[in-house]
Order: sequence, then structure tokens, then C-alpha cells
Amino acid sequence: MNYLAHTYLSGENDDIKIGNFLGDWVKGSDYLKYSEDIRTGIMLHRNIDSFTDRHPIVHQSASRFQPRYAKYAGVIIDILYDHFLAFHWNDFNEMPLRDYINRIHNIMLNNFEILPERLKSYLPGFMQERWIERYATVDGIRDVLDTMSKRTSLPNETEFAISVMEAYYDDFRREFFDFFGQIIELVESKFMISIYRPGA
Repeated sequence: MNYLAHTYLSGENDDIKIGNFLGDWVKGSDYLKYSEDIRTGIMLHRNIDSFTDRHPIVHQSASRFQPRYAKYAGVIIDILYDHFLAFHWNDFNEMPLRDYINRIHNIMLNNFEILPERLKSYLPGFMQERWIERYATVDGIRDVLDTMSKRTSLPNETEFAISVMEAYYDDFRREFFDFFGQIIELVESKFMISIYRPGA
């Protein structure tokens, strides 16, 4: 799961959204320095990641990328699953995707002083380049993967990733919906967070 999924799975509490957004940037017991709701968001993030990392549907999706990405295949799935959430956003939320992303950006900016220092450095470029919004298209994913391969240790195998995505697109979409329904159930049952879905 990536930023769009993590914030969506936080329900409507802004502080829980903050914690879930910054979950990857807070290690060990450092989460204890935050308010109760932000701590809840950080622990929610960790539970989502743990559930995702061991789920057989996610393993099935990731296996298609492992020939070139090995241990980084899960990174591609995080982005790919956020793609399907963004692409089918109207199935999950009545707020237009651009407006929702602007809301997340504003929440983070309004709480900038409490963010981890590394996230403070990362966030301006992340927002300016509209990374979450770019996940909604295949071309956007290509750009994101190209950028990540230059800035991080992600292998430079973007065209392989796109070719696999396009070849198995319907399979990935089915796997996403099967998995995402289960993770919504986890969040609602374990954390008692209500996840809004139009018509639900």
C-alpha cells in the first residue's frame, strides 16, 4: 500500500491520516512522542504493511515482477495497487481525486512542524510533482518509476514493469479489489475505523 491507500484507510480523522502518512518515516518507539491519534495512525500503517507483506494475493501480484525486481517487487505492487485505487477512485469516495489529494497536502502542510526531518525534506517535491495523482495513469507510473530508479536503489527496469503491468492488467485489477476488500475489513474490525464507500 502506498500514500493514497494509507490515507484513505485512515477514515476521516486528520491526525490518524497524518500518522498513517508518515508511518514509514517513524521507526521503533519514536511514535510515542506523537499525540494519541497520530500514534494510532502510525500503528495502523504498520498493521497495514504487515498484513500486505504476508498476504498471498499480494505475493501473487508481486511474483510477476520478481524476475527483474527481486526484493523490490513489493514496491511496484504498492504503486500498482495505488494506481487501481486512484483509477477507480469514484468507487471509494465521492470527493474528486484531485480535491482529496489537495486535502492531504494541506493536512501535511498545516502540521509540517511535527513531521520527521527527512519527511520535511521529501514532502515539497512530492507535492509539487503531484506523485499521488500521477499513479492514476500508466504514463504517470512510468514517470514515477523512472524517477525512483534515479533517486533510490530501485532497479532501473521501468519498461519491464510497464510491460508486465499491461500484460496482466485485468489480473492485477482483480487481485487489487479482492485484497483491498479484505484490508478494509481488517481496518474496520481491528481499529474500529469506519471506511466510507459510496453506496455502502
